[in-house]
Amino acid sequence: MKTPISSLGKVAFVDHLTANTQANGDDAAIISRGATLELIAPMIYLEGIHFDLIYVPLKHLGYKAVVRALSNIYAMNGKPEYITVAIGLSARFAIEDAQEIYAGINAAAKNYNIQVIAGDTTASITGLAISITAIGKVAPKKITRRNTAKPTDLICLSGKLGAAYMGLKILEREKRALEGNSGVQPQLTGYEHILEKQLRPEAPLAVVNALAQAKIIPTAMIDITAGLNSAVLNLCHRSNVGARVMIDRLAIDSQMSKVAKELNLDPLVAILNGGDDYQLLFTVPANLHKEVEIFADIIGYITEPEEGANLITPDGNMATLSSPDFAAVNND
Repeated sequence: MKTPISSLGKVAFVDHLTANTQANGDDAAIISRGATLELIAPMIYLEGIHFDLIYVPLKHLGYKAVVRALSNIYAMNGKPEYITVAIGLSARFAIEDAQEIYAGINAAAKNYNIQVIAGDTTASITGLAISITAIGKVAPKKITRRNTAKPTDLICLSGKLGAAYMGLKILEREKRALEGNSGVQPQLTGYEHILEKQLRPEAPLAVVNALAQAKIIPTAMIDITAGLNSAVLNLCHRSNVGARVMIDRLAIDSQMSKVAKELNLDPLVAILNGGDDYQLLFTVPANLHKEVEIFADIIGYITEPEEGANLITPDGNMATLSSPDFAAVNND
C-alpha cells in the first residue's frame, strides 16, 4: 500500500524527497561564487491551487508570482538580480492573455530593479502554470538561514498579517454570489486595502533595507507565505529550538479585523493560518531589541527545544502551535 503525502505534512515530505540531495531546507539554494554567494529560488504557481482566474487579473497574477519568488531571496538577506520565467498555457488562453501576464512580470521586475533573463512556454492540458526562478546574491557574512536561531533570541515580525487572507475570503464570497447570476456585480467597494494585499502584494524589501541600515544580521529568517504558525514551526524545526509567541504582541490590521467581524471570523485565525502575506519572520539577539523595534514588531522569543513552540495568550495561558505543514512532526 502506498503512503499518502498528507500523512507526512509538507515539511516532512520535502525533507523525505531531498534526503539524498544537496537541498538545504532554506528559502533558496546557495552556491559559492568566491567572494559572494549565489541564491537560487524556484517557485511554481498553479491554477486551481494557488489562484483562481475568476477573480485574479492576469496582470496582477504575473506581478504576484514575481513577488512570491523574490521574497525567498529577501528571506536570506540577499539581493535579487534576475528571474527566469516559464509558463504553461492551455488552449483557452490567447496571445493577449500571455501578454497581460508578462506585463505584470515586467512591472514587478522594474519595481524591484531586476532583469528577466530567460523564459519558456509550453502547452498545458488543464490550465495555467507559472514557474519563476529568482536569482540573487549575498555576502557570506550577511547570509541568513532558517537553521541558526538560538535560545533567548527575540522573534520579530516585519509587518501585519492576515489582510491577504481576508481579501481572499471577500473574493470567494463574491464569486459564490455571482454563480448563476450574470447580471449581478461584485460588491468590492470598501475592501480595497485587503484586496490589494491579496491580489497585488509587495515583497518585504523595506525591512531588508532597514536591517542593512541598522547593520543588523538576523540570526535566522524565513518568509511568511502560509501563516505565522507554519513559519514559526518551520524555523523551530530547522534550528532545533522552541518558541514562545505572545498574542498581545501581534499587531492587528484594522480593516482585516473589521472584515473578520463582518464575516464572523476570528482575526487571530487569519494571522496564524492565513497566507500570501510575504512578510518576514526573523530572530535577533535580545540585546538588539531597541534597534529592531523601530522597524519591526517583537512578538516573542526563542526557547530550548524541549519547551516546544507555543502561543501565549494575554492571560498567560499556553497553547501549542500547529500547522498542516507539520502534520507528521506534531504527531511524533
